Formats: sequence, C-alpha cells, structure tokens
Amino acid sequence: MTAPAGAGPAGFGSAAAGPERAGPAGTGFGAFVAQAAEAGALVVQPRMGMAEAAPMRAGLLATRGAAAVTVGTITLDSYTRTGDLAAARRALAAGAGLNGYPIATHPVEVTRAVLRGVADAGFPVQVRHGSAAPERIVEALLAAGLDATEGGPVSYCLPYGRTPLHEAVARWRRGCELLSSVREFGAEPHLETFGGCLMGQLCPPSLLIAVSVLEALFFRRHGLRSISLSYAQQADARQDEEALAALGRIAGELLTDVDWHLVVYAYMGVYPRSPGGARLLLEDAARLAVRGGAARLIVKTTAEAHRIPTVAENVRALEAAAAAATAERARPPASGRRPAVPPDTGIEAEARALIGAVLDLDADVGRALVRAFAAGYLDVPYCLHPDNAGRTRSSLGPDGRLYWSSVGSMPIAGLGERGRAPIPGSAGLLAALSHVQRSYDGRARYAAASASASAARGLPVAR
Repeated sequence: MTAPAGAGPAGFGSAAAGPERAGPAGTGFGAFVAQAAEAGALVVQPRMGMAEAAPMRAGLLATRGAAAVTVGTITLDSYTRTGDLAAARRALAAGAGLNGYPIATHPVEVTRAVLRGVADAGFPVQVRHGSAAPERIVEALLAAGLDATEGGPVSYCLPYGRTPLHEAVARWRRGCELLSSVREFGAEPHLETFGGCLMGQLCPPSLLIAVSVLEALFFRRHGLRSISLSYAQQADARQDEEALAALGRIAGELLTDVDWHLVVYAYMGVYPRSPGGARLLLEDAARLAVRGGAARLIVKTTAEAHRIPTVAENVRALEAAAAAATAERARPPASGRRPAVPPDTGIEAEARALIGAVLDLDADVGRALVRAFAAGYLDVPYCLHPDNAGRTRSSLGPDGRLYWSSVGSMPIAGLGERGRAPIPGSAGLLAALSHVQRSYDGRARYAAASASASAARGLPVAR
C-alpha cells in the first residue's frame, strides 16, 4: 500500500486524530518496553483475542488495569491468519465462534472504538496473528492506528502450514516494508520475531537463536528499527539461561543500529494440568526472563491445559508473573544456589555457525533463508513442511536438557559439549512431550502434601 503525499496509511499522519493518531518516535511499543526495563520492571503480556469488539475492549481494559507493567494483545482468528476473510465474514454474520479478533473483517471504525481511550503511549497494543502472508493484516492494524505486530518469514511459515518458503519470504518482505513505511509519519513501528519459538518445544536452543536473529536481520533489511527477539522457555532453566545470554550477545553485535529487546515465552508445549503446577511453571518463566536479561514475558494461565482462559485468569497470570519477576530481581545474589553465569555447553558456537553459514549464502537475507533450507543448513526437527529437509532430530535428556540426536546437513557437527543423543522412538518422543507437564504437576503435588503435613503439625506453611 502506497500512501499519498502528505498522508500516511489510514490511522496515521494528518488524517488521523485523537487516539487513532500515532505518537512521536520514542512513544511506541519498543520505547515503552525499554522505559520499563530501565525502571527495573518486566513487561508482561497475555495471549488474548476475542471475536467481538466489546469483549476485546474489556480484555484490553482488564490487562491495562492489572497490578503489573503490561502491554495489550489483540490475537487474531484462524480465518484471518490464513487469509480466508470471506469465511471470517460469514462466521461473524452467523454469530459463530471465532478463536480470535478478525481485524481485517471488522470495519476499521469498530477497531478504533475498541482502542479509543485504552491504547496509548502508556499502554501500547500488539497484534498477534500467525500468518505466512501478513500484508492484509498489516494494512488493517495500521488503518486502526496500531504499529506493533510479530511473526516472521520462517517462523510463521514452516510450523503453520504449507505455504512455500520463497512465497512467505516475499510476502513478509512486503509486510515489513508496509509496516516500516509509517516511520515517516512520526511512528516507530515494532516487529517481534517469532523465530525463537519454532515448534514450541523440542527444538534445541541454537536453532531457535539462529532463526530469531536471522529474522531480525530480515526485518532490519526491510526498514524496521524497533525489533524484539523471542525465545521460548524449554525444560531446563540453566540451558535456557545460557541460550538467552547467547542470544543477547549475538543480537548486540549484529543489531547495533536498531532498538531491540528480548522476549521470553512461557512454556509452549504440553502444559501442567494442575493449577499449582501451571503457576509454578509460569513463575519459573518469569524468573528465567529476569535472569536471562529479557525485557518482556508472554504469559500462560492455569487454564492452558483445559480450555481458552478467561480474562480474569489472564489477569491473575499477569500479576503472578510480575510478582515472581519482582521477587527475583530483589533476591540477593548470594542467596541463589545457581552461579551468576551459566556454563558454556556450545549453544552460542552452534548458533553463530548457523547464522554465519546462512549469511554466507547470499547478501539478501531473505534469499539466504530460502537457500539455507534448501541446502539443509537450517533444518527444524519434527517439522513436516515441504521446504524443511527433515533430517534433524532432537531428544530430551533425563535432566530436561535438549540435545541434538541428528544434525543432518547443518554445519554444527562437533560444536556441542557432548556427543549426539540417541534418536527417540515413539514412546520416547511422547515422554519428552509430556516431561514438563509431569514434572511440574509432581512438584505441585509435593508442595501441597508438604503444606498439608506442616499444617497438621501446627507448623507455619512455607509460601
């Protein structure tokens, strides 16, 4: 979409007024997160999307009112993600349930009304979607006055469908250029790479780091100057801390001319079924974000294993995560059992080798990504997309650490700390997928039993 001279996309520039108008540079999504980090606060964010305008507005208001430093989320529905806007229109007309907000189907005036008096410099809102073809989504969010979203040409292509990678790269290039075009109208748009969340689980950290950094470089090439890099919590905190430290160092070297921050996702695999286990896992995610130098955390709720959470459950998760982060920041270093610097097990060396191999393929990052997957230099374990070589495998050790079982053609053989782990069979794979759920539900049962025994003896219960 090309803006006429003297005006930006609808919702931006001289044509916009009031809450729909973009703020000046320094008041966008990235700037808000940076200011919170400088103040020593972890920004917490829900995964929230409702089909109808009134519930979506109520969810944003509740998020804004939580006892935490928050940003808002509008998560889109599956029809919008796949570009089937006709189906989204039919579903809305029929009152059928959608699993998110259809931003490209609701009239722009409706979305502006959702945001009016809610979204501003003190409460920025990000649109989350999952699309390999984001142009219509970017057009719709810009028209509503928003300028923050997320995804990427790899991370929203390979795990989510069968769109050819070269097509996703081309469409994400256009989406980035459209989003970055509003900078000339006083906005500082923000784009978060989803690359650190590939497949959600069982993807070793070096590949998550590599794709997160490569997508960030792709965004920068196509005009973005405010970027966040994602990393999904896995099953071992020490491995995750090492990965986040490596991600921060590499980003600091390769993204010197942009504003960036790290964002941690609470565990994306099979979630604990007990409320106690789910809360323990979320609190560990918040502690990981603090220790790993992340500025933002995407939370999960105690209802994740059972159903879509309510707004109240989302608010409780935001507040629990914020409290855990505050407590972690306040803990004296000497009281912690873990050393301040995680050990080096080769994660950073592997990530650097992957990034370097891809960047050597072509001066254009998008073309390099396509060529890298064709050559197997990037290869996501257990991913069935036709453009993924599918020769890599990973396994989960008894300690919860992820290991490569087979690296295929990726240029990382011999860089890790230890030899390759055996390729798991079906039973081993299922056990790995449920490892976190079983571990945290077990921890919750133990804590509940200990509390009950203490209460029976008249002892104070640990909190």
